Amino acid sequence: MATSPAPMRTPLRRVLGLGSAHEGTLHFWRQRLTGLANLILAIGFVILIVALVGRPQKEVLDILGSPFVALWLLLMVISIAVHMRLGMQVVIEDYVHGHAAKPILLILNTFFSFAVAAISVFAILKLAFGGA
Repeated sequence: MATSPAPMRTPLRRVLGLGSAHEGTLHFWRQRLTGLANLILAIGFVILIVALVGRPQKEVLDILGSPFVALWLLLMVISIAVHMRLGMQVVIEDYVHGHAAKPILLILNTFFSFAVAAISVFAILKLAFGGA
């Protein structure tokens, strides 16, 4: 009489939906939600850029520095930076096979995404608080 092998996943693990890294589903949903947020925020950004074409520089700076526009741009920059980090993390995990290279690239990916976000946030805040 042949017995079937015991399941590899515990009941708790099946309920929580955790894979070997314990964050696969969360990573998936973060990537999808930031992608959706990027779509909505980028549409507004394109509309804004089209509306600013041909206006004098002073007027463009005033509009970009207004609180609502600055908040919109901050949300967009943060969402894009998070989405960029998540996407590059997947690429690195899937296609980099070196034991030393993978963690180094993952760390550099995080630092690069943070640097892009920080520089962009600084520029937007400088515009918003009149330091242009």
